[in-house]
Amino acid sequence: MNTLLLDRSTWDLLLDASGNIAVASDVYAIAQDISSAVRVFLGECWYDTTQGMPYRQNILGRSQSVAAFEKQVEQVALTVTGVADAQCLVSGLTSSRQMSGTILFTTTSGSTGNVNL
Repeated sequence: MNTLLLDRSTWDLLLDASGNIAVASDVYAIAQDISSAVRVFLGECWYDTTQGMPYRQNILGRSQSVAAFEKQVEQVALTVTGVADAQCLVSGLTSSRQMSGTILFTTTSGSTGNVNL
């Protein structure tokens, strides 16, 4: 499975050495797709409004346990093509409300990878 390669800091498209739009493949492509899926607000994708995290509905401005958030992230990660299993592990929340953690995943082909929150 392939996907467009995105710059890690700007989340914008990248060019390859030939000047073409760069493509990510294999486990990295799935990791990037999981990261994209978790960044999307539910209803934000015009082509499929069922995709994304329920940030407005269940997360932002709401009291919620870390376990409930982790479960929601895992459910969204499992919607990505090629993902067989996903586990979200929140490791911290700063005073400026920045969350840190990782999403561990296994692909349908048995490869493993991770995505930082």
